[in-house]
Amino acid sequence: MKKILIISLISLLFNSCIPTKNLTYFQGNPQKKTTIHKAQQAPYRLQINDLIDIKIKATDEKLVALFKNVENTTNTNISSDKLYFESYSVDRNGMIRIPYLNEINVLGYTTKEVRLKIETELSKMFKNMDDIFVTVKLAGIKYTVIGEVKSPGTKVLFQNQVNIIEAIANSGDINMTGNRKKVTIIRNNINGVKKIHLDLTGFEFMNSEGYFIQPNDIISIEPLKEKSWGTGDTGTKTISTIITSLSLITTTFLLIKNL
Repeated sequence: MKKILIISLISLLFNSCIPTKNLTYFQGNPQKKTTIHKAQQAPYRLQINDLIDIKIKATDEKLVALFKNVENTTNTNISSDKLYFESYSVDRNGMIRIPYLNEINVLGYTTKEVRLKIETELSKMFKNMDDIFVTVKLAGIKYTVIGEVKSPGTKVLFQNQVNIIEAIANSGDINMTGNRKKVTIIRNNINGVKKIHLDLTGFEFMNSEGYFIQPNDIISIEPLKEKSWGTGDTGTKTISTIITSLSLITTTFLLIKNL
């Protein structure tokens, strides 16, 4: 009986501890390639609910005032709430509304293509376009992280591009009990919903279409099977939990025996 108990405890200890190989990113060596991330670096095409930052600058301040949001400033400390109210949101029909230019279809267009469309509309109103400068860019990249991360939730990064490692790092990294081999991106675009599976323990994911995240992506990290044991994510925690459990079992047994 004692041998069976000891074997069971040893088996529990080994099965509940998480191997280092399951916690390490970028294992092995990257493959040498002449072309790098061509597909991932293709210009992003705008989708419904995207937020766009549009600025129209000119030497004539009166002209600029016609298109400038009243609260729009150069302050870099912008909250996601403020961003929502001050940016141009792509509605369910793929349109944005700009003062004096009315509605413009941007669904499926790149930010460069949208800029050219705005410049075309402005040229109909103003003869001299040399003094007018238009910039169009995404008003941050919003995404949601769920599952085994230290800080799940919806995040916004004010960058032109964000890769999966940056997105996860911004959520406090994956927990010890998170499965780095089973990271899923749920992407909703004009072509429908797509699931992209990534293994972050190697280098191959850097060639995936999911390496760079897109606005409104959902990133899901599955738990390791060790989490279901509930005995701890390190050897020390596991041993501590086992000792506590044994003490409780022994105490209960002695109490019942002495009744």
